[in-house]
Amino acid sequence: MSVASFSAFQPWKKLLYIRQDYPDNYVDESFLEQMQKNVNVRTHYYWTVAHRTCAVTQHISSIMVFTAIFVHLYSGLLSPATLLIITAVSVFIGYAIWDIIVFRQRLKAAIYRGRIFKSAALLLAILIGLTPVLKTLTKEISSDTVWTLTVMMILANLVFHDYSAQDVLRVRFPDSLSINAGIFASVLLSSRLPSNMHVLGLMLFAIVTFVLFPMFRRGFRNISPRNDLIIITLLSPLTVALFLPISLALVNIYLIGMLFINLICPYWLIHAQKYKSEIRGPWDEARIGRRGSS
Repeated sequence: MSVASFSAFQPWKKLLYIRQDYPDNYVDESFLEQMQKNVNVRTHYYWTVAHRTCAVTQHISSIMVFTAIFVHLYSGLLSPATLLIITAVSVFIGYAIWDIIVFRQRLKAAIYRGRIFKSAALLLAILIGLTPVLKTLTKEISSDTVWTLTVMMILANLVFHDYSAQDVLRVRFPDSLSINAGIFASVLLSSRLPSNMHVLGLMLFAIVTFVLFPMFRRGFRNISPRNDLIIITLLSPLTVALFLPISLALVNIYLIGMLFINLICPYWLIHAQKYKSEIRGPWDEARIGRRGSS
C-alpha cells in the first residue's frame, strides 16, 4: 500500500517514539511549518554602527598617545618632570569631571571619594617604592625581546579590552586581562629608560592610560553616546601632533586606520548583514525562560 493511501487516514506525526506507516526518509509538507528565519536579526544603520566604532578608535588612539610619550621620554624630547605635571593635571581635570558625571547620582558619594583618595595615595606610595625595582626588573633582557613582548602585550590589550562595558566602577573579564597586559608592557618599557624619575612618570601615565581613562570614557559615554565624538575629536589631533616628530609614515597609517575603522568597517558589516541566515524551529534545544515570564 502506498504512502499516499495512508496519509488520508493516518496523518504523519512529528514523533520518534511511535511506529508510523511512512518510510524513514519521508518529509511531510508540515515539517517546516514552524521554521523561523532571522527572528533575532537586528537591522543595523550605517551612522549608528559608525558611531559605536568610536570606542575602538578611542582605545587605539590612547595607546598611540602612550607609545608616543614613551618614545619622547626615551629620546629625551620630553622630561619626566613635564610628564608628571601633565599626568597630575590630567588626573585632576578627569577626576573633577568624573565626580560630576558619576557621583552626582549616588547617595554615598562621600564614601566613594574617601576610598578613591586612599587608594590613590596607597598606589602612589607603592609605585614610588617599587620604581627602582621596575627599572631593573627586565634590564638584563635583550632589547629585541623587550620590543617584541611589548608589541604582543599591546596587541593583547587591544584584543581583550571590553569595548561594550557600561559599568564605570567595575572591571569584568576579559577587561582585567587587557589591563594587566597594558601594565606589563609598561613595565617592559620602563627598563629602557635612563632614570627612576622617567620610570615613575611612565608608570603613572600607564595607569592613567590603561586603567583610569577607559573608566572615564565609559562614564562620559553613559551621559550621552554622542560624547564619544568629543573624545575622539580631542584624541586624534593629539595623537597626530605627538607622532609628527617621530614618523610621518606612522601618522598616515594611523589616519588611514581611523578612516577604515570608522567609515569603511560599518559599511562592510551592513553589506554582509544581508547574507546572514538564522534558522530556528522546534528541533532546537529548549530554552529556560525567566521566572514570571509567560
